[in-house]
Amino acid sequence: MKIAMIGTGYVGLVTGTCFAELGNSVICVDNDLNKIKKLNQGIIPIYEPGLEEMVHKNMEAKRLDFTSEIEEAIKVSDIIFIAVGTPPKENGEADLSSVEKVSAIVADVMTEYKLVVGKSTVPVNTGRWIKKTINIRNIKGVDFDIASNPEFLREGSAINDFLHPDRIVIGVESEKAKNLLCELYKPIDAPILVTDIESAEIIKHASNSFLATKISFINAISIICELSGADVRKVAEGMGLDKRIGKDFLSAGAGFGGFCFPKDLSAFIKIAENLGYDFRLLKEVENINSEQKKTIVKKIRENLWNLNEKTVGILGLSFKPNTDDIRYAPSIDIIGELLKENVQIKAYDPQAMERTKRIFPNIVYCRNPYEVCEGTDALVILTEWDEFKELDMKRVKALLKTPIIIDGRNIFDPEIMREDGFLYTGIGTK
Repeated sequence: MKIAMIGTGYVGLVTGTCFAELGNSVICVDNDLNKIKKLNQGIIPIYEPGLEEMVHKNMEAKRLDFTSEIEEAIKVSDIIFIAVGTPPKENGEADLSSVEKVSAIVADVMTEYKLVVGKSTVPVNTGRWIKKTINIRNIKGVDFDIASNPEFLREGSAINDFLHPDRIVIGVESEKAKNLLCELYKPIDAPILVTDIESAEIIKHASNSFLATKISFINAISIICELSGADVRKVAEGMGLDKRIGKDFLSAGAGFGGFCFPKDLSAFIKIAENLGYDFRLLKEVENINSEQKKTIVKKIRENLWNLNEKTVGILGLSFKPNTDDIRYAPSIDIIGELLKENVQIKAYDPQAMERTKRIFPNIVYCRNPYEVCEGTDALVILTEWDEFKELDMKRVKALLKTPIIIDGRNIFDPEIMREDGFLYTGIGTK
């Protein structure tokens, strides 16, 4: 099929590339001319395992193109995916101005049937507004359909998530739209859930909000474990063996970050408010996540006593491993708080340092974890990169000024660490 992917952010770029990998002809569109120039040169603006190779492969096969000419892309495509940014406003609502602009251009340009599919995470009833926008400007009376196809891509495993998903959700109003999307996804072996558009739109927000709730729940349990002498890892294991609960997203830590969970959680609270419901449960999920970052700073202070002019090493800046994304990452808030107390920061991350430099240009960025440890008063682990799990801990101990480790992701065994002479503090562990 011929596909136009409007927006080459994380979702648009990964999704467009994967559709090309399935054999479709894909044009990815963006109004950022510099980004399009770099993409056409094979320069990928984000780090995602396997993405660069797949982009190059499909560009060479002439299945994947990048352009800023949105009108031409719409004209030659059968299905138009809207994957533009929907950043949060100050009140928590999603900014849908880019979605509206794309909808208007589609109406002005199309001369034959088009299927317009919402791929961005949007509030429920956005599909109705897209349809209304197109109808108002569709003076030629061209036939079209609207659909919703929410994405469930996790940064760091997005290509696998696209090609081997748990489910594919499509919200449609017509058999024609349903058949087109089912045909598009036919090469993928996964259950397809067909719903109305409104249900599809809510599924994405509900899913992310539930997962965020699960994380905040186990983080709250970690505090109870510390107060009672229990071990949150064993508690989570016992909970996760219950098939009704499952083990995923039950790892206590420094809190969730990334763009999706915080943004979608805030947006869903606002969506509910606009519909007349006070979603107090999700408000508390936000509060717990915010407090969890403060807990890390508290643990650092408890280990170092006075923070002024102390040196703290940070391992991990991205909100999760296998990505360079630092949006809403716990590291940003934690470093910010430490700098307020005149702490000297040394940091290392395999992928996210360049992005972090834009926020904190004056902290010390190191070439490897051992350089972070050298002469440092305390080492803080904020991202569970595999590289950190495989450190030579004897070397780490020898380099640290004091052998203090605050493990914000529980990647080490507390008993072993203490036997090795570290002053070790985890999350929700003895």
